[in-house]
Amino acid sequence: MSAIIPGLSSMYAGNAGSVISRGVRATKSTNFWIVISGFFEPVFYLLSMGIGLGALVGEVESSGKLVPYAAFIAPALLAVSGMNGAIYDSTMNVFFKLNYGKIYQTMLTTPLGPLDVALGEIFLALLRGGLYATGFLGVMQLFGLNLSWTAILAIPAVIIIAFGFASIGMGITSYMTRFQQLDLIQFFLLPMFLFSATFYPLSVYPEGVQVFIQALPLWHGVELIRALTLGTFSAGHLWHLLYFVVMIVVGLIFTSRRLKKLFQD
Repeated sequence: MSAIIPGLSSMYAGNAGSVISRGVRATKSTNFWIVISGFFEPVFYLLSMGIGLGALVGEVESSGKLVPYAAFIAPALLAVSGMNGAIYDSTMNVFFKLNYGKIYQTMLTTPLGPLDVALGEIFLALLRGGLYATGFLGVMQLFGLNLSWTAILAIPAVIIIAFGFASIGMGITSYMTRFQQLDLIQFFLLPMFLFSATFYPLSVYPEGVQVFIQALPLWHGVELIRALTLGTFSAGHLWHLLYFVVMIVVGLIFTSRRLKKLFQD
């Protein structure tokens, strides 16, 4: 590929697999249980909000279809699960490797290029997001919240969502030099989690707020996953997918160029 695209040879050596292999071994030996613990957060939200509050709310309308409240918020929590898994891996872990472990500096003294490192780290984030999503989809199935066979397509959809967040998250983290700056990530994630039509239909918000919400990446993820699990997916939902394709491309270019500037210029 590097021979086909001019200038790519300085960015990509075709060996992202070695970065992935190292990351998997490190996770198994040091923070396996920390990774697993992240699965339970959306499950607790589902039990408290979906099952508990859902008993009071009853049914809500989604795409012209009345569904139980738990079935309404569960796909949103599934999208959040994929986002969180990807963000945590591409920010906190990357921050430590970048500023304390100095791992990327060492990697880039080998034949690896910045794009190899970026792809390898992003794949690790996708692996975490995919594990969270698969486990949570199983919980949804157990509670009877997957209302259509298309729910199985939510797994690849969540991985695409995670890819978008991870590719952007790693690039942003490369600008951070202190642990305290990681709090800024939560500053953006928490409002996005609460206001991306996660717990309420978009229609309950004023029009101006709706426009703002529709610009958020998580809203696109929630709408895509909700359509798949509720059986309301149509060609009109493909623009949500396109949003993440653009996000992935921009993120990969941004992150690989940033790593090159940091360590090879």
